[in-house]
Amino acid sequence: MHPDGAGHTTRILLVDCDAFYVQVARLEDPQGAGKAKLLVVGGSPTGRGVVTSASYAAREYGVRSAMPTAKALRLCPNATVVDVPRGACSRRSKEIGGTLRDLSPVVQAASIDEFYLDLTGTDRLMGETLEESATRIRSTVLKKTNISVSIGGSTRKMVAKLASSVAKPGGVHIVAPGQEAAFMRRLDLADIPGVGPALVDSLKRRGLVRIESALEVELEWLQKWFGEHRALWLHRRMRGLDSDRVDPREPRKSISSERTFFSDLDTSEELEDVMMKLSVSVGRTMRRSGLRARTITVKLRDGDFTTRSRGRTVPEAVETDAAVFAVARELLGELRSRRRTPSRLLGVGLTNFVAGIDPAQLGLFEDGDRIEGERERALGKAVDGLRDRFGDGAVVPGRIMST
Repeated sequence: MHPDGAGHTTRILLVDCDAFYVQVARLEDPQGAGKAKLLVVGGSPTGRGVVTSASYAAREYGVRSAMPTAKALRLCPNATVVDVPRGACSRRSKEIGGTLRDLSPVVQAASIDEFYLDLTGTDRLMGETLEESATRIRSTVLKKTNISVSIGGSTRKMVAKLASSVAKPGGVHIVAPGQEAAFMRRLDLADIPGVGPALVDSLKRRGLVRIESALEVELEWLQKWFGEHRALWLHRRMRGLDSDRVDPREPRKSISSERTFFSDLDTSEELEDVMMKLSVSVGRTMRRSGLRARTITVKLRDGDFTTRSRGRTVPEAVETDAAVFAVARELLGELRSRRRTPSRLLGVGLTNFVAGIDPAQLGLFEDGDRIEGERERALGKAVDGLRDRFGDGAVVPGRIMST
């Protein structure tokens, strides 16, 4: 049992859209993508780019997200490839969020296609079990948005998320109070959110793949292997324990944008022009969220599919496109200096956010070498206003006007 402060058993749902990008692509183009059973979203029919999502029929051929589209087409040569309908995805995600807010007192958007709901205390009000509530919510979302979702439920966020994977596609799976540990025993260690490839490999070298086997390992040994903090975290997660709450005000953890090129780019000038566009994109999204970022990361994928990244945490958080670009350009230069080869993808990401506006912030550098001050921030907000009113192309940096 996981009671809240009022003594109610916590009731959490994770609403996960089934192959969200595929569904949206089909809804936006019913005569094209809508008729393709084998559908790949992301990249191009020529094989350039990376898969964002694939239909369940295409997944049976081994197609997976983040896979090069060229490899996906080798595995599934009859697949139809379409671009990611980004604007439509954002619009439909907002529609789903709005529908869920009419159905639940607390809603937290975990990503563009995942939403946590906290229904604690509503069982007496609605007269429904958690499974009945989840089934009703699933049906309502489908009716109002034409998007199919799968729903997992539990007393804890992590278990609800894992239960939603069991429910896919288009189902409901509820882990009853007191059954969290038994549910976790059925899974692999790699299924635990936050357990990445490096930790999976380290556990596998010790003969640990299933959670059921790892539960027999004493905490003392986990601490010797992984350190006290990481061992305690893993020890709790294996048992389905987490202290996360559904918080509708939880800020975004990351903002990113990337571009895959139709032909590899080899000059620094071309890559910097793309970097400027990406900086404008992530900068605007960040300002709309009322945030500033302290960490900027650049991702570079070479023509041979080698993916490299480099990040930097600046002394003071930034919010302007120019500041993001200044740091990102330096990071790009560092990556290129280590291996100068044609690139097929470039991305920029922002993390480590702070909220609010601090008029006393001094900027990135001292003694006149500042790249972001109040004047730059005010100018950035004015440009955002013009773009909101007249469109994204109303004001663009001079170096990318013709690119």
